[in-house]
Amino acid sequence: MWLVDAAGSAPLQPAGRLPPVCILAGGLGSRLGARVRDTPKPLLEVAGEPFLVHQLRLLARHGAGEAVLCVGYLGERIERCIGPQRFGIGLRYSYDAPGLDGTLGAVRRALPLLGERFLVLNGDTYLPIDYAAAARAWRASGLPGLMGVLHNRDRHEISNADFAGGRVLTYEKGAPAGSMAWIDCGLGGLTRDVLESFAPQERELAAIFARLARAGLLCGFEARARYYEIGTARALAETDAFLRALPPAADSPAQVLAKFPTGPASTGSSA
Repeated sequence: MWLVDAAGSAPLQPAGRLPPVCILAGGLGSRLGARVRDTPKPLLEVAGEPFLVHQLRLLARHGAGEAVLCVGYLGERIERCIGPQRFGIGLRYSYDAPGLDGTLGAVRRALPLLGERFLVLNGDTYLPIDYAAAARAWRASGLPGLMGVLHNRDRHEISNADFAGGRVLTYEKGAPAGSMAWIDCGLGGLTRDVLESFAPQERELAAIFARLARAGLLCGFEARARYYEIGTARALAETDAFLRALPPAADSPAQVLAKFPTGPASTGSSA
C-alpha cells in the first residue's frame, strides 16, 4: 500500500516506511584535526566500518527506504564508498555549493529529492530512537516541524529546549545554563511548504526550528536513550567502544534500543 499526495497522484512512500531521510554529511569535521585531512567525517572508521554504514544500518532497521545525503567536503569519496543503495535504502546525493551552504542551505539544495515531508538527521550522530513512532507522532500532530528531544538537565551539555504536551515550546541554541531541561538530539522533520516559507538568506536549520517553537508549530518526540556522536576525538572513541559492544543479532528496533543506557549525551555537531 502506498501513501499518496493530497492530489491523489504521486506516490510519496509505502505505508509503514519512514519519510525520506535527509542526512547532513557535508561538515568539515574541523575539531577532528588530522583524522579528516584525507577522509570525510562520515567515512571515519568506527567499530570496523565507516560511521555512515552504522547509521544507515540503524535507519534500515527502523523502516527507512530512501535517504538523501547532503555532502560537501570530500563528498565524491562518500558517494564512491557508500554507493546508490545500502541495507535496502535507496541513496541519492546532493552536493553543497563551493562555499558552505549552512545546514538550511544544504537541505534547501536537496529539496527536489526529498518530497513534501522528510526527516533530517545529523550525519555525525548515532541516535537510538523509534524513528517510525516519531514519524507517526509528527504526522498525527498536523504540525509542519518535528524535533527529537532528550531530557538532559544540563548534565553533559547545556540544554536548549523546553518540551511539554508533545510540543517543543522553546528552542534556543546557546541558552544560559539552568534555563531549560531538554536538548535536541539530532533528529528533525520539516515539510516542503514550511521550508520554502523562509527567506533564502536564512542559512541554519536552528533558526527555523526556533521560530516554529515560538509559534507553537514544532512537534516534539522524546528520545528514551542517549545518543552517540563523532564530532570530537573523545566522542569518536566513546562511539567506537559502544558500537563494538553491540551484539551482531540486534536486528530489531527493540533490541537496538534496549542496549542504550538512558541519560544525556554530548551534543553532536556538523562542524
